[in-house]
Amino acid sequence: MTTSHPFDRAFSRLLDEDEEHGYRDLPEEVRDEVPGNAGKQVLAQSLQKVGDLIVDPKTVLSWLMAAVGAPAGLVGLLVPIREAGSMLPQAALVPYVRRLAVRKWVWVAGGLLQAVAVVAMALATASLQGLAAGVAILAALAVLAVARSLSSIASKDVLGRTVPKGARGRVNGWATIGGGVAAITVGLAMRGFGGQQTGTATFAWLLLGGAVAWLLAVLVYARVVEAPGVADGAQGRAAGGALRLLRSDATFRRFVVARALLLVSALTPPFVVALATASGADTGLRGLGPFVISSGIAALIGGQVWGRMADRSSRRVMMLAAGGASAIVLAFLALLRVEAVAELEWLYAGTYLLLALAHHGARIGRKTYVVDIAEGDRRTEYVAVSNSAMGVLLLAAGAVSAAAATVGVELALALLAALGLTGVLVSRSLPETDATRR
Repeated sequence: MTTSHPFDRAFSRLLDEDEEHGYRDLPEEVRDEVPGNAGKQVLAQSLQKVGDLIVDPKTVLSWLMAAVGAPAGLVGLLVPIREAGSMLPQAALVPYVRRLAVRKWVWVAGGLLQAVAVVAMALATASLQGLAAGVAILAALAVLAVARSLSSIASKDVLGRTVPKGARGRVNGWATIGGGVAAITVGLAMRGFGGQQTGTATFAWLLLGGAVAWLLAVLVYARVVEAPGVADGAQGRAAGGALRLLRSDATFRRFVVARALLLVSALTPPFVVALATASGADTGLRGLGPFVISSGIAALIGGQVWGRMADRSSRRVMMLAAGGASAIVLAFLALLRVEAVAELEWLYAGTYLLLALAHHGARIGRKTYVVDIAEGDRRTEYVAVSNSAMGVLLLAAGAVSAAAATVGVELALALLAALGLTGVLVSRSLPETDATRR
């Protein structure tokens, strides 16, 4: 392994010398480029996470919808459109991606489309109000979500082609840390300069800053050195083929079920934010700051810790994330019963912090696991089919939890905690990956 370029030398610290045995699984022309490729992917994904933070439907976009006077009913569509919209199209997109010998350009195209969508969102924020603004923001979010599906398919594939097993978890982990630094910076700015009332112009400028972050990410990712693979001109799997893959591959099927049960860490934070708002907490941009800061702190702590743990056993990380999120939710529900504690502002931000930490573990664990259990185009299929299946399951889980929330937010949280505990058992049944057994 050579590290002649300063950028390569800086990121060679991501890798350990005893991991060079994994280089034999990579194309010969990229083996000397591994440190640089790792660093470029870390930087590009960190910049992407800055954009994700600014269009986070659980926090920033919820505040934005209130600022433009959108109907409350539209707020409930933010998370399903953002998450399911980025997952459902993936199985259909795989045949087109597999026809490309170099897959990094798919990620670049997705990043450019996301930047355009965020600019459209900023224009709607600055020029529209009420229902029209809400609908325009949701439409732009839908475009962003579909573009995100392109980047999601390509990112795992490019990672598998350019970074050896045993180091991929750290690439995801360091990218999470980069996003965490940005989250803390933005959150502190919101806390320090935000007021109880925030104008739409402020949100528009914030969104434009997110678009710039995506454009910078595209410029960095385009410089990743990827060896051309064999372009597959086949039509790929239709929906029926995806179902056959789920039926025939027991390990993959259990992974999809386990990943679905990991949703406890993704679906519970909005309910915590809702309870914080209902408790009388500051609902302006200043009140949003602690939650954004919590996300950043969780990323800084979890990125490196979860990344290294995922390289040792991504299956175990999935177990810990599901179990930890469930335990946090149950403890939170218990503390809400104590009136003196329930009135404390730190309870909500602290719970959000812990759930965000668990969520980073869930994301890093399942991303590393799906990359390590497959090779080549099989990896592309695994990522796309699992994400499309998750889109359906997310809509179903979101509908169930939303229905439960009409009875009481606490009931929805308890239901999600029970699903997370089940996820521990399913994750435990998964086999370890080859990277773990080495």
